[in-house]
Amino acid sequence: MKTTYREKAEYHAARMYYGEHRTMQAVAAELGVSRSTVSRLLQQARREGIVRISLHPPVDRPSALEHRIGELYGVRAHVAVSERGDAPSRRSDSVAVLAAGLVDRLVRPDSVVGVAWGQTMTSVVARLNRREVPDLHVVQLNGAVNSEPEGIGAPLGTGIGVVERFAAAYGARAHVFAVPAFFDYEETKQALWRERSTRRILDMHRRAALAVFGVGTFAEGLPSQVYSGGYLSRDDLNALSSEQVVGDVCTVFLRADGSWEDIALNRRGSGPVPSELVRVPRRICVVNGPHKVPALRGALAAGLVTDLVLDQISADRLAYGHPRDQAAGGA
Repeated sequence: MKTTYREKAEYHAARMYYGEHRTMQAVAAELGVSRSTVSRLLQQARREGIVRISLHPPVDRPSALEHRIGELYGVRAHVAVSERGDAPSRRSDSVAVLAAGLVDRLVRPDSVVGVAWGQTMTSVVARLNRREVPDLHVVQLNGAVNSEPEGIGAPLGTGIGVVERFAAAYGARAHVFAVPAFFDYEETKQALWRERSTRRILDMHRRAALAVFGVGTFAEGLPSQVYSGGYLSRDDLNALSSEQVVGDVCTVFLRADGSWEDIALNRRGSGPVPSELVRVPRRICVVNGPHKVPALRGALAAGLVTDLVLDQISADRLAYGHPRDQAAGGA
C-alpha cells in the first residue's frame, strides 16, 4: 500500500512535534505551512494511529514480575499494566499495544520478519506504528489454508490477512505461504517442500532476523483459532490429548516439557519446527490470558522465546505457578 503525500506530511509533522519536541511554529516554518495546518496534521496523525499516546500508572508490580520471569526463564519479559477488575478486552488491548511497540523498536531496514497468524497476532498487527521501513520483507511463518468449510470466512485472523496488514504498516513486501496449515498426508508435504516456490518461502524463514508469534491452546474451554476453526479433526484432537500436548507455536505442537519431535501431527504441519525457529535471533512471543500459560511453559521449555509480552494476570501465574499448570496434557 503506497503512502500518500498527506500521510507523509502527517508523519513528519508528528515526528518533529512529538519526537523532537519542536514548537508548532517551528514545525510550520520547517514544512512551509501555517500553524493551523500543522494542528490539523497532528490531529489526523492521532486519528490514523501514526501517533499513539498511552498512560502507564506508576506501579512496581509489573517490573518485579518482569525481573522474576527473566531470572526463571532467561527471556526479556514485558508485562502489560492492568488493574484489578479490568475487562479482558482492556487487558487484551494493553498487551497488543505493548507488543506492537516492541515490534516497532526491533524492526530494521533491509531485513526479514517472520509472522505467525491467529487472533492475538491480528490484535498486535492492528496496533503497529505506520512508518516506512526500506527493504523490509514480511514472511508468513506457517500455512493457513483450511479444507474444512467452517474454517472459511475468517480472513482477519488467518495468515494472509495478518502478513499483508503487517507489511502494509511498514510499506514492506508481503510474502504469503499459500500451503495448508496441516497436510492430509506427510508425503504430500514432502513433495511440495521440494517445489521452488515453497523453497523460496522456507529460505526466507531461514533469513529472518525477527519472528513474532503467539501460543495456541485448547485448554480450559478457550480454544485458540487453530483448534476452533476446523483445522483439526476430532481424531486429531483426541490424538493430541493422548500425547499430552499443551499447545502449539506456529501450528507445531508441544508438550509441557517442550518436547515435540515424536508428536505425529507435527510431521504433517507447515510451521517451522523448534529446531528451525530457534535460529531466528529475536523471537517475540505474545500471550494474552492465563489459560495460555501451560502452553507458554512448553514454548519456554523448548527455548522458542527471547522476548515475552504478556498480561499481568498471566505473568503472575507464570512467575508463581498455579495448580492447574501441573496437570498433564492441559486439554
